[in-house]
Amino acid sequence: MPTPKLTLASEVKYLKGVGPARAEILASRGIRTVEDLLYYAPFRYEDRTRLTPIRDLIPGQTTTVLANVLACGLLRTRRGLHIYDLGATDSSGMLRCKWFHALYLERQKVFRPGQRVFFYGKVELDPFGSGNLQMVQPQFEILTESEATGKDSLEVGRVVPIYESLGKLGPRILRRLMATALAWLDGAIPDRLPQSVRHKNRLLDRPTALRETHFPGQEQRLEDLLRFRSPAQVRLIFEEFFNVSAGLVLKRRKAKASPGVEFRVTASVRESIKQILPFHPTAAQKRVLKEIADDMCSPRPMNRLLQGDVGSGKTIVAIQAAILALENGYQVALMAPTEILATQHYLYIKNLLRPLPYGVELLISGRKAAEKAELKRRIAEGNVHFVVGTHALIEEDVKFARLGLVVVDEQHRFGVMQRYRLIRKGVPPDVLVMTATPIPRTLALTLYGDLDFSVIDELPPGRTPIETRLFDERERERAFDFVREKVKRGGQAYVVYPVIEESGKLDLRPAVRMYEHLARVAFPEFSVGLLHGRLPSEEKESVMQRFKQGEIRVLVSTTVIEVGMDVPNATVMVVEHAERFGLAQLHQLRGRVGRGSGKSYCLALAAGPRNEVSEERLRTFVETTDGFRIAEVDLKLRGPGEFFGTRQWGIPGFHFANLLRDQEILEWARAEGTEFVERPGSAAELDAFMVYLRAEWPRRYRLAGVA
Repeated sequence: MPTPKLTLASEVKYLKGVGPARAEILASRGIRTVEDLLYYAPFRYEDRTRLTPIRDLIPGQTTTVLANVLACGLLRTRRGLHIYDLGATDSSGMLRCKWFHALYLERQKVFRPGQRVFFYGKVELDPFGSGNLQMVQPQFEILTESEATGKDSLEVGRVVPIYESLGKLGPRILRRLMATALAWLDGAIPDRLPQSVRHKNRLLDRPTALRETHFPGQEQRLEDLLRFRSPAQVRLIFEEFFNVSAGLVLKRRKAKASPGVEFRVTASVRESIKQILPFHPTAAQKRVLKEIADDMCSPRPMNRLLQGDVGSGKTIVAIQAAILALENGYQVALMAPTEILATQHYLYIKNLLRPLPYGVELLISGRKAAEKAELKRRIAEGNVHFVVGTHALIEEDVKFARLGLVVVDEQHRFGVMQRYRLIRKGVPPDVLVMTATPIPRTLALTLYGDLDFSVIDELPPGRTPIETRLFDERERERAFDFVREKVKRGGQAYVVYPVIEESGKLDLRPAVRMYEHLARVAFPEFSVGLLHGRLPSEEKESVMQRFKQGEIRVLVSTTVIEVGMDVPNATVMVVEHAERFGLAQLHQLRGRVGRGSGKSYCLALAAGPRNEVSEERLRTFVETTDGFRIAEVDLKLRGPGEFFGTRQWGIPGFHFANLLRDQEILEWARAEGTEFVERPGSAAELDAFMVYLRAEWPRRYRLAGVA
């Protein structure tokens, strides 16, 4: 029986050199087809056409050396530190390679004398040798004799792609698999980028782009490859951004064509808003509210993102939008990511809407089953007008009588599909999603390109800037003396810890133990409270209320207070183990103080070891309270994947593109994607592209359906 022709859609297990065990490893990383494999991009390249002899190495240089293993073994220092020490030689000299804590190299007998190995790392002077050079923790590849000398070697005599290892599949194995896949396909790779777009932008065809990205020709400049700016790489980056951008335009166009609720701004709406406003709105709040009201009064569904820094007043704008829906006879649902934030919203909204005839209720998992069942019945009958809740709102048995507006707070903590599950409970409702995590505009257009944008870019009057100070372990008492002084003067304080209880794996102070210490030793003269995520809902609510009313003067907490706590009298915060928190999270925590007119302080207590990244994070945190500046630095330090948290359905899964590195290509591709959808080369070309995108959008880009 003849072997079936290999295609991009073929399962990777049928590729020569894979087999069941390797197929399982690849599948665990999301690589199931040949196309998935070819979209696993190299993260760097090495020029192995001209290797540096050992005698020509210069301290401080980062380079690749091809050498033979002379001797190797595990050493143990007097302090008990294990060092794997290897001597390697070429015809010109000797190089030492050292790995710390690398017991596995000895146990697995990774190296043996006579092996031919590529070492990649930074060259240093060996402090324990007379003029010897060394590499510490170098990356390495062990070659077989045929690989090192073969005429068509994938390992030497060329610019070589370096892939991140997938389990036991190292770069050398992955190169072989890529080469095998490209050879078997023999150029039979359909090009899905519309031909008119490719020709207009002078982009390589897809087969050539994939081949030259994995195995660059001799004419490719190494510096372009390392910057991901070779013509082949640019083509593949452009294609990913183009597909997502065009898909978002199509989604937006579909949403704009759908019928929605056409609300009306009446005298009753205006009067109700006047009754509940706790302060005179800022110019930014007025501008944003008008944008939202204009959307809600159109016959099409509103899909709007409301961005605003910590404390900018997004919630009061959302409540005014809610009154517009309520006064028109519709229900409102507000979904928050945590029970504490949902409870805070509920208490605030219930108090604010007290003068108005609307029932406000809280739906969270922590409530008793009988209470939840009764509440769901009243929501379905339309007797509850404004429902605040967590993920409990999207449970299948939650029905609304007339849902007109959905508000999603801290949108970045939800997947897009979770938002859609709530939206589907109305026919169709207007949607306002809010985030206090500032996102640079180019990235926001990629993540939320199907939404209109509103930004509150000023703080309410009377807010004073928060002063941030950094303390180390030796200054702990001084930091707590400062807190004591501020609380004695009538203020209140937060003390935040990264973990609830002791952990054998982490050497961190836990909230529960430190609560006891602070209550008995540090602040015996004050009432000290404890708040964390494992407390029962009723106890959480009680603690928050007592702190808000001033009964609790010092609140010991975990990051559950990161969003939602609004206590104007709280003027000082201590963040313990500040070096362990992300920059955006530190900024959110700091936003819990400075909510009144009094001068407020945030004390970052960095008790543990710090590296370059944590140093820059803490330095930025102390120097600025500008959320957008903080977001930019955080994005640079952590990269897009970590910046947006756990990968959720709704954050594009790019393979070649990088949201931080490739912003100018993103802008280019977004403009071309918009133009193509609005003015395609032909109707047939647009139809063919939409058929492809409908199939690929959910799988390849992890996004909800296009159209």
